[in-house]
This record gives sequence, structure tokens and C-alpha cells, in this order.
Amino acid sequence: MARGSRKNRREHQLRKAPAPEPVQYAPQPLQVSHSATRRWIVGASAVVAAIAVGLQWFELSKAPVQTSAPAELAFVGSESCAGCHPAETKLWQMSQHRDAMDHATAQSVRGDFNNATFDYAGTRSRFFRREGKFLVETDGSDGKPATFEVKYAFGIDPLQQYLIEFPDGRVQALSIAWDTRPKEQGGQRWFHLYPESAITSSDSLHWTKLNQNWNFMCAECHSTNVHKGYNADKDRFATTFSEIGVRCEACHGAGSRHVAWAHGKPAAREADNGLLVRFDERTGITWSASAGTLTPARSAPAPALRKEVETCGRCHARRGQLSEDWTPGQPLSDTHRVSLLDRQRFHADGQMRDDEETYNYAPFKQSRMFAKGVTCSDCHDPHSATLKAPADGVCSQCHAPAKYESAAHRHHANVSPPLGCPSCHMPERRYMVVDRRHDHGFRIPRPDLSVQTGAPNACNDCHRDKPAAWAADQIKGWFGAERRGHQTYVRAFHAAWSGAADAQAQLAAIAESAGVPGIVRASALAELPEPILDLVRHGLSDPDPLVRLGALDRLEGVPADQLWPLASPRLDDAVRGVRIRAAELLAVLPAARQPAVDRARFTRAAAEFIAAQKLNADRPDSRTALGNFFLRQANPGAAEAEYRAALRLDPSFAAAAVNLSDLYRQLGLDSDGEKVLREALSASAQDPSLHHALGLTLVRLKRSEEALDELHRAASLDPGQIRYAYVYAVGLNGMGRHDDALSVLNQSLREHPNNPELLSAALNVSREKGDIAAALGYAERLALLRPDDPRLTNLIRELKR
Repeated sequence: MARGSRKNRREHQLRKAPAPEPVQYAPQPLQVSHSATRRWIVGASAVVAAIAVGLQWFELSKAPVQTSAPAELAFVGSESCAGCHPAETKLWQMSQHRDAMDHATAQSVRGDFNNATFDYAGTRSRFFRREGKFLVETDGSDGKPATFEVKYAFGIDPLQQYLIEFPDGRVQALSIAWDTRPKEQGGQRWFHLYPESAITSSDSLHWTKLNQNWNFMCAECHSTNVHKGYNADKDRFATTFSEIGVRCEACHGAGSRHVAWAHGKPAAREADNGLLVRFDERTGITWSASAGTLTPARSAPAPALRKEVETCGRCHARRGQLSEDWTPGQPLSDTHRVSLLDRQRFHADGQMRDDEETYNYAPFKQSRMFAKGVTCSDCHDPHSATLKAPADGVCSQCHAPAKYESAAHRHHANVSPPLGCPSCHMPERRYMVVDRRHDHGFRIPRPDLSVQTGAPNACNDCHRDKPAAWAADQIKGWFGAERRGHQTYVRAFHAAWSGAADAQAQLAAIAESAGVPGIVRASALAELPEPILDLVRHGLSDPDPLVRLGALDRLEGVPADQLWPLASPRLDDAVRGVRIRAAELLAVLPAARQPAVDRARFTRAAAEFIAAQKLNADRPDSRTALGNFFLRQANPGAAEAEYRAALRLDPSFAAAAVNLSDLYRQLGLDSDGEKVLREALSASAQDPSLHHALGLTLVRLKRSEEALDELHRAASLDPGQIRYAYVYAVGLNGMGRHDDALSVLNQSLREHPNNPELLSAALNVSREKGDIAAALGYAERLALLRPDDPRLTNLIRELKR
């Protein structure tokens, strides 16, 4: 399951700037889906399944048979596959996919329900059985002890979670899980998924709250043919699936046409066997090592559409769902919004951060393996989901052991137990306390980059008592000073995320480099400090939909007259996710101002955007995104309704409260805006964006002292947020507290020394204060960032006089 996190939740909640436009919230799924202004990801990140109203098992003999016309597309059940595919079925029966979710029975439940107890955050939970049912006594949504029936067992190894169904159709994942590992490995125990915290019923991460909801967070990836079935009017779920667990059609798609083909006469059989996708990327492909280097090469170039990776990515990517109309083998971006590389979830070298779930799609698409044509089933059996050979054997399918298993390559001859390839090239992280997962970026160890950027490296994962510089020296001694690797973009993202003066140039070079992975070029475009329109225009026509999405992300905030000619061609893009993002951006132009030739295309794409938000209408981030869309379309009544709906779902959801208060500002109703923000703060008192927005509202209400207190609170709660420091300093300066304003600005400048906004403010305050020398210093620092700004040149000349 995609365990919720505070950071995931905050990704939905954009910071508010003191501009006339409302904060434009960019939704994201968890796997809690959700990031900064230019990152649009629907909902939080999820993992896959749903509630069954009844399992449908179709026998092969009962499947429809049509020989003259294609069979109706429908799910037929895995038993229909087993008769013709016994070998694959046998492998699947041993897989974790089979046990991704199951009804709670004596055969499926691994936890100790023999009156076992577990203490956490002042609550003693008890696990027991009664009349054949599995029950848990624990704290409910009101914090009081209650007894709940376990409806489903969730997962199998190395932990098992338990799902509890409520009368309104919600299914919630209990945060106390069973460690299924052997006792000698520390298992066979109850443990909490947040051991370092004290999650109680008032916390957004409590098991009864939105961020532990299975219907949205988990269902899609843990069962087959899932339909969420949320009724927004009644706030109820009627989630269904055709089969529990990840079965044949979860990966191959609806099988009715294939079954019909299997029953048809030879003369009537279709060329594609009735399959929705043929996973044939490896058919006829061989790998051979080139003479001298022993570097393996594929016998034919990799196809542009990597069908296996896109299919597996549905559940092994951090993404948000846009549509339930998924087809295997098609670009994932057609039905899901994939998370790009950003500072919230990734290190500058593309590794996922330790507090984020380690999904394999993004790391693998950054890898040299992916670039050379390696696909999932080169290493993993697609039906058992196990490695195709034990230990390093899976690597030696292509990489000659004589070279890569030698002491000259590994330099750890006396280490026990001996290191394997993954030790250095697939560093391990733990998720959900006990779940060990390997990074699929297949990197070479680069402790030298750890010294420069702080990103982790495989060497110091073991040598924790040594600094990264020590490890870098060891690597240099073994392999020489020249360090190569496929991930060449580390310094560019580090420059962007640390506010370096040359970040724009470095990111632009990455974005336009054909040899850089598409997901990286997309991320570089999205992270550009300022849009480079020619570069963005080129990205909008890239064959990779992720790059087109990254280019659209960077158009956020571009004036409408420039935006429409750039983004409107993407309204009929071949990929739904691109069309949806284009419609979201272009909503700033009401229909009356849209070019007549584009109105029909915008209407179609806008309908897809609205449908994506309605699919996730159980989430406050999607309701907020829809509210923003309506506001852009000059429909404040509809926008207000969506913001209110978001706050009913989660009264602490800051993005909805901030945007609703800003809507009231535009309507001249700041007193109503203050009320909204104070109500949200009563549910989330430590949210800096709410304090910041309240401070701005109080400024407009001419309550300066109260406003300054709120602005100070926001800057204190999130000192790394430049906007909060800037606005607070402006407020202090406006009240004649010049020295205090400069103190706040200089403190923020220590963390962001090249931020033009902070430098400009410090320059202006210094001039007002009469400190010409200090003003000149700030001006000269600004000139390094803006060498071609004639006004700045004239100002420096004036200050020097």
C-alpha cells in the first residue's frame, strides 16, 4: 500500500503568494500525489485494487464465441486462462501478485489474532477471533476504543496489512501491520507503520482518515478490473472488482476477445489472437558482448514504446489516476499523471528520498539499462515476479562474470558475506519499516557527488562511520579521477534546488540534450526558473509524452497571449494526460476569448480534465483543482462550491482554504476569507500556508499588528520558504522596522544566496535605511544574476557616486 506521509499530504497544499491571482493548485497522487505549482499530479500516489460486490469466475466453456466479428470486450476471469496456460498459471500461483489482496480467512491471514495486544500512542490494540471472524479492538475516528472486523488481508511479504470496511463503502488500512518475516529475522510481531511518531485520531495520518483510504490509495493495484464507484452527492463508495488480487487481466487487460479467438475456427482467427497487447519486445532479441570491452549490446534497437515498462509502471510508478480506461501496453501518461523529478521526492541524482516510497518506474527510466533496451522481463519472470536467476546470475545473463565478478572490479575480496552487484549498483532502502527495496537506476557509486550535493551513495550506506569525501578518495584510487555514469544531470538539479546563479543555463543544457533520459529532460523543463520559450516549444513536440508534460508544466504562469499559441496544439494530443494538462493551463482564457477554430478542441479536452477530477472527487486535492479550473473560467460560484466540498472532505486541507479565501478577496469579502482560514487553522494549527494567507488577509483588513504576527508565524514554521520570509520582511519594513526586515532577509539569503527577490528586497530596504554601502553590495550581487539588466547597471553607477 502507498503509505500516507505528512510530506505527501503537504504536496497537495501550495503556498500562497501575495499576487492578485489565486494560488493555482496542482494536484498529485500521493503515492500522495502532489507537488509544487508546476507539478500537476492527480491525487496522492496509489497502489491498485477495490471492493468486490461479487467475484465473477467465468469458465472457458461459458465464454462467448464469435468467429465473424470481434467479441465484446469484457473481463472473463483467470480461470478462463488456466486451461490453455497451465505453466504460466502455476508460476503466478507462487507470486506475491496472487496474494496482493485476499478475503480475511484462516488461510490468508498471517497475523496473530489469538488475543494478541500491541501498545502505541497510549492505545492498547487487541487482535482476536470470534465466530470465525478476525477482529481488532483499537481507537476509532473519535479516539475511543471500538471493535472492528477485518475484511481483507493485504499483501503477504515481508508484511501484511489488514483492511476494515465501513458502512459508507470506505475501506481503511489499519496502520498496525504484521511482520511476516521469520522470527530470527525480527519478524512474527505486530508493529506500527509510523514507529517514530504518535499518530492519534486527530492526526491526518490516523488509520481512519483520508490518507489511509484503500479505495483511492491502494485499490487500483491490488485487484483486477477495479472501479472506485464514488458517489460525490452521497459521499459513499461502491467500489467493485472482477477478481480479488492481481490476476491475469490486471496486466493483460480484458480477455474476452482472446477467449473467443481460442474457441474460433482457424480460418476465422484474428492476427492478434484477440489480445489487447502482445508483449513481444524480447522476441528474437539477443544480447552479446562486444569484443574487448565485454559490454553487452542488444541485437536490435529498443522500440519507442516500451510496452512492458509502461504496463508495469501502472503500479510501480509514483503517479495519480486520470481515468479508469487503462489499456496495457499504452503510454502510462494516457491514464495516469507520472511524478517527475522534484526536490520533494527525489535527490538531485534522481534517487528517491528515504521518506518516499521507492517505486521503480522513475529510477528505471533514468537508467542506462532502460536506454539500451533492457525491459522488465529481461530480469524478472513476468508470472512469478521473481528474478530469472538467483543472486548475481540475473546480471551475468549479459555482464561477463570474468570481468564484473573479479576482485579487480569489486575491491571487496575479504568482505563476508560477499557483496553482490546490487550492493553497489542498486542501493537498498526500507519502506514501511521492514520492506527492503532496491533502487532501479543501476548507478555507479558516486560519493564525489554526495560531497557536492548531499545525495546518498552506496559506499556510505555501509561505511556510515566515514565521510563521503573518504569514499570518494577510495573510488578515485581504484578507478581513476574521471568518474563516468549515465546520470549526468546531478549538478543541474542541485543548482536549481539550491538557487545557484547558473541553474537556468544548466537545466536548459539538460533539457535540450538528446542523450538524457526523457523523464529527466521533462523534469529539467519543468524546473526552469524562467521559461525559455523556444526550448519549451521544442519540448512540446517531443515524441515522449513525459517531455511534453514537462514543457506544459513550465508554461504555468505564462501570459495568456503567449500561452495559447504554444499549448493549444496539445489539446488533441494522442495522449490523454497531455490533453488534460493543456486544457488546465488554457482555462485562463474564457470561451469568448478563445480562437474560434480551437473552441471545440478545448471543450473536448476540458471535459476530460473535469472527468479526471470527478473520478477522484473523494479527494480534496481534486475538488480544489476543479475549483481552480472553474475560477480560471470565470465561474466563481462553481469554484466556491468545489472549494467548500474539498473542506468538507478535509477541514484542514490548506490549498482549498487558501484558494477560497482568495476568491473571497476578489469578491471583496475578506471577512469571509478570514473566517475560512481560521476554521482551517483550528484543524491544522501548524500549517504555514494558512498563517501566511491569514496574514495577507489581515493586511487588507488593516489590522497590521495581527497581520505581522501571522506572517511571522508562517516564516517561523517554514524558514526555507522564500516567499514567507520575503513577505514578512516587507511587512516589517512597512512598519518602519528596517533592521528587523534586513535580519529576516539576510537569514533567508544565507540559505538562498542567489534569490533575486530577496536580494532586491534587501537592496530596497538598505536604500530606505540610508545604508548605501550595503545597498551597493546587494546590487552587485544582483548584477551577477542579471548581467544584461541596464536598470541595474545604472543603479550601481548611481550608488557608487
